[in-house]
Amino acid sequence: MGLSIRAYARHRGVSHVSVLRAAKAGRIPQEPDGTIDPAKADAAWDAQTDPARKAPAPLLEKTAPIPPIQAAPSSPPLRDALPSASTNFNQARTAHEVAKAQKARIQVQRLKDEVIDRANALALVFKLARQERDAWVTWPARVAGQMAAEAGIEPHTMQVLLETHVRAHLNELADLKPEFR
Repeated sequence: MGLSIRAYARHRGVSHVSVLRAAKAGRIPQEPDGTIDPAKADAAWDAQTDPARKAPAPLLEKTAPIPPIQAAPSSPPLRDALPSASTNFNQARTAHEVAKAQKARIQVQRLKDEVIDRANALALVFKLARQERDAWVTWPARVAGQMAAEAGIEPHTMQVLLETHVRAHLNELADLKPEFR
């Protein structure tokens, strides 16, 4: 059997509302009977609480000095044996700050017109490719007569040959799929 929510709040030095919120959010475990095991809850609370939001340690009243506890020479310090509770939070905060810096850099580049919109770029590439295709499709009709005269063949035959080869080449180019990352 553990402590009640109010007793654990007194033990922890926080309000009972804070304990209720932590239990409801799943940050601290509750026993099946609704009580709280202080050892489990303290470990969970320390591991999942933002170090920047922790309440400052309460000031102790001045009393007679307590002599320091001497540890056995062979036992390692307890602080080194426990995993750092703030490691995950610090890593998450660092990742968040890096993401904010990258976002700010991109916004500055947009303001300087160094970055272009992906949708606009894709639309422009599509438009240019279509214009080039249309130019190639109409090219045989424009040059077939001149080429036929130089080669000494029938202009219609030259136009049919050019159109056949230009369309075959355009079909090959249509199979290329550009990737914009």
